[in-house]
Amino acid sequence: MVKVLKGLAQYLDLSLGDLLEGMALHAFEGKSAFSARTLGHIKRLRSIYGLDLTANDSHRLVEKDHVDH
Repeated sequence: MVKVLKGLAQYLDLSLGDLLEGMALHAFEGKSAFSARTLGHIKRLRSIYGLDLTANDSHRLVEKDHVDH
């Protein structure tokens, strides 16, 4: 996922931080952050980097318990 985000930031000529900020601000207002053209580029990046997770997967991702030593 990070590789896709980095590739997208480069494509849009943004820093990764600026890309994430823009995505979050759009999400906070329930708006799409990307045009159809950019979504096409994201699709290509996902294919290149083998990212097959979807939004539905985010609800099933679980972190393992952290054990302090």
